[in-house]
Amino acid sequence: MDRRWVLAGLAACLTLAGPAEAAPKGPLSHEGRWITDNRGRVVTLHGWNVVYKVGSYRPADAGFGANDMRFLRRHGFNTVRLGIIQNGVEPKLPGADGKPRYKRQYLRSIAQTQRQLGQHDIHTLLDVHQDLYNERFQGEGFPDWAVVGDARTLPAAPQQGFPANYLVMLALNRAFDHFWANDADTAGRPLQNSFAAMWRRIARRFRGRSHLLGYNILNEPWPGTAFPTCISTIGCPLFDTLTLEPFTERVIAAIRAVDRRALVWYAPLLLFDFGADTSHGNTGDARAGFAFNMYCLGDVLPGELDPIAGGVCDVGYGLTLGNAETQSQQTGDALLMTEFAATDDLAVVERVAELADQQMIGWQQWHYCDCDDPTTTGTGVQSLVSDPRKPPRGQNVSRAKLKVSSRPYPRLVSGTPVAYSFHRPTRRFELSYSTTTPAGKRLGRRALTEVFVPPVHYRRGYRLQVTGARVVSRRGARVLKLKRGRRAKMVTLTLGPRRLRPASP
Repeated sequence: MDRRWVLAGLAACLTLAGPAEAAPKGPLSHEGRWITDNRGRVVTLHGWNVVYKVGSYRPADAGFGANDMRFLRRHGFNTVRLGIIQNGVEPKLPGADGKPRYKRQYLRSIAQTQRQLGQHDIHTLLDVHQDLYNERFQGEGFPDWAVVGDARTLPAAPQQGFPANYLVMLALNRAFDHFWANDADTAGRPLQNSFAAMWRRIARRFRGRSHLLGYNILNEPWPGTAFPTCISTIGCPLFDTLTLEPFTERVIAAIRAVDRRALVWYAPLLLFDFGADTSHGNTGDARAGFAFNMYCLGDVLPGELDPIAGGVCDVGYGLTLGNAETQSQQTGDALLMTEFAATDDLAVVERVAELADQQMIGWQQWHYCDCDDPTTTGTGVQSLVSDPRKPPRGQNVSRAKLKVSSRPYPRLVSGTPVAYSFHRPTRRFELSYSTTTPAGKRLGRRALTEVFVPPVHYRRGYRLQVTGARVVSRRGARVLKLKRGRRAKMVTLTLGPRRLRPASP
């Protein structure tokens, strides 16, 4: 072949592709509720939880690896909430020298997974995860040595599994009581101090890493025996103010001793998931985020009610989302929905995804894989992929859940999103955004907006209508890139299929 034709072809491809623009590398920051990249563009995150709650607690040992990451990237998922279990980090008390015995190989495995995710442009939120505190209570999270006092001697009964044990098991609630009181383990170390020291070790290991979304302090804190006073729409004001907030500040101080840049995400009490408010105050940290989960009682009580019919869940969802927005307005902290839809009810999955679009909040869905989860409700119910040891294709993937979860969205906005929505039956996506950033700036025109276009919905291509910007990505690209007009103050985009097909259920 004539070399001139090869060079001409390459030049044509480069012209179609437009200016090169990589996914955000960080360090990620925030401007109020919005997550931002290092150029000030608003970052929207869609992704999954990957938490291995048994055995070695290493997701890699569950089979989660490069083929899963390629699968996630292909379908537009750009974040993973990666579970860390304290019982995996520090399963034993200090030795004779009094120094904590952290398992280096455990953190090395987590670090390798995070590095691989970054190589696939997937941002990792490191999440110290717990459910039901410890294996003694049919859960996981805290080490055996962190079960102290009467929590060790009271019967771990009745055993009704997750989440019912929170409501019926006194020993479980007393374990949390001792943790919140910062009581000492048998080595004389206050429990919260040891927890904060572990976070300092984690932050030292991960500081400065590419594609690090930050540190999620603790999944779903539970108030212990005080929980009956929290079952209302106002939540637990005294507990939040006197106990939970000081705990958050203690952990943040430990992290900031070694990492000043990464975002730190704190969580409200578990009851926030179902509509209870939080009174957690401002931590005073300029790089803090509010990480909340959102569920409906219908999600965790299958068969008791139809969670979508009649808008039963919408009341709780509205409370949770409204409370999250209020928290950000009062503190200036970023927002991220770190769990939702632990179910195979596609109506629930789609409804929450639609609400998140309306609120313009990023999310991490529960759960990528079955992964032998002891607090799940059955094989394939909560997962996208049943067994990560096998390739993510065929019957190993819930195609129906993938079609609901993989949706077009603005993963990078050179400005401030005003609204976006996706109507799956017609595959119509609409986006509008201001060309002024949340910080009040207009970025250079080379700072592109990027919209992910999922192949599961647009296999035959798509049609576009754009005002205020021009498309600089190649025709039919999976990532649509927009360059604003010189004087444009607002950009609008409408995207639809080339040929309408009936939507899959």
